[in-house]
Amino acid sequence: MQQNRHGIRLTHVLHNVYLESIGYELPPYVVSSEALVEQLESTSQRLSIDAGSVLQATGVEERRFWAPGATIVETATRAARKAIEASELDPDLIGCVVNTSVCKDYLEPSMASLIHGELGLKPECLNLDLGNACLGFLNGITFVADLIEFGRIKAGIVVDAESSREVVEKTIERLSRPETDAESFRLNLATLTLGSGAVAVVLTHGDVGKKQHRIKGHVSLADTVHRNLCLGTPQQMLVHAQELLKAGLMLARQTWGMGQKLMGWNSGSLDFIVGHQVGSRHFKKLFEMFGLDQSRTFVTYPFLGNVGPASIPLTLALAVERGLIRPGYRLALMGIGSGLNCLMMEIEW
Repeated sequence: MQQNRHGIRLTHVLHNVYLESIGYELPPYVVSSEALVEQLESTSQRLSIDAGSVLQATGVEERRFWAPGATIVETATRAARKAIEASELDPDLIGCVVNTSVCKDYLEPSMASLIHGELGLKPECLNLDLGNACLGFLNGITFVADLIEFGRIKAGIVVDAESSREVVEKTIERLSRPETDAESFRLNLATLTLGSGAVAVVLTHGDVGKKQHRIKGHVSLADTVHRNLCLGTPQQMLVHAQELLKAGLMLARQTWGMGQKLMGWNSGSLDFIVGHQVGSRHFKKLFEMFGLDQSRTFVTYPFLGNVGPASIPLTLALAVERGLIRPGYRLALMGIGSGLNCLMMEIEW
């Protein structure tokens, strides 16, 4: 562990940890950006702000909502069950459940304890929530991976479920009020890109798994000087979009440099990249900065929106289903979360 002016940075090489399986659930209700913009038409006209053009620039065309009353626990549990079934692993081998959901049904107990109970896992199985905004799922993978690498457990599961229905509907309601000013309107627009979904991955030690997808290592870096650029509650998310993009790209550049040193990355060494699904501008800038080929990625933000920490594993699962990731690929997972934090890892597929 080392420290520099950005804060704490971590680098770790792994030898015995494998991503065994992925399971996911997508919500049934598709909501178009056009439909959301229509609800804001009167405010847009009053403030002379073209909300449609702003959302169009993000590349988010639609997102999904769960049915009213759907809970984080039930949707997360369904995804977790699918991942466990796909792994063909004895559930008694699972030594840890980590939930990384930003959304929660309750402040306590932990969502992980409720998911643990729904899955009927053994009492010795550790369960906890781990939160770090949009970076939480990758942090969850590194936490469980390190437990496996150091011999504490043989297998673990990371799970996440997000629901954007409440925050999107409350934001539209708030922005439709006559007292809404232009600054508030702009700060809240990024909320309308949020989506919903649930996903889980099972990680194993090579002794108990099929040894197909090895997690080779991970690097992370923090720049908490910019901790106030994105602030969210269950009913509101305020985003300083331009400043967040600039600071996030600078932090990503530093983290990429660490990946180059630890794992030998360069613009041509990676076969496929799965990045956090914020929007088109973020993706374009990131790939241009690293000199990466955009044909070596897959984007889900046009039809899923920004699903927070679930975005990267959901995109990975869908890319695998579509046959875009082949055996032997050097696969990079890259995430940036408000705070700011950045984490990148490599998987040998």
